[in-house]
Amino acid sequence: MIALLRYQTALLVRSHRWLPPVILYAAWLAIGVQSGGPILVGFGWAAGGLLPVAVWLTRACVTNEPPAARNCTVAAAGPGRAHLAAVLAAVCTAVLLALLGTALVVLLSDPHSTGRQVAVPVLPAAAAGLLAALACLLTGTAIGALSNRPVLRSSGWSIPVGMLAALLLLVLGASPANAAVSGLVTGSLHGTITTPWLPLAATALLAAAATAVACALSSRRS
Repeated sequence: MIALLRYQTALLVRSHRWLPPVILYAAWLAIGVQSGGPILVGFGWAAGGLLPVAVWLTRACVTNEPPAARNCTVAAAGPGRAHLAAVLAAVCTAVLLALLGTALVVLLSDPHSTGRQVAVPVLPAAAAGLLAALACLLTGTAIGALSNRPVLRSSGWSIPVGMLAALLLLVLGASPANAAVSGLVTGSLHGTITTPWLPLAATALLAAAATAVACALSSRRS
């Protein structure tokens, strides 16, 4: 699996298909993370932007190989393992962006609540922000796994379905990704830190189930 993951990561890097989602995330951070802004709001903004970015990265990885190269990979490692490696490459790339986004918020934001009435400890806030980012990127990974091949093979359907699902799961109150982001933003009003353990656990299960479904279908449809 490590060799497959290295192969998929190298394929992503050399294809430059990582560049558009990375530029999107950089623009997202430039718009929403302001110097001197409340730190918890900054973490919420940085986490929320990872959801559509993770959807995009997952699509880039699972559709990156030309058909001939994909057939060789499937023949050597099996369709399920090959597809899992592609999804994991997207996750690893998104985690790197989560770390960079968290570091940027720590550097630029003010460790106080909204209105600067209450001081916010940086390390617990950064931990909560990183966990919220992981919850959002795992939600995006689940969407990407279910909205692309082998579940949806047509880009005419997969792209709009993926983006619509990302938007809905970011704004709907029942979404664990929304709960993780909202907990940070609401906590900033009073200077309280809500660590999103439950949303993270829910999104981890969601991502694992979605990836398992995609890998199972790749075995049947290869």
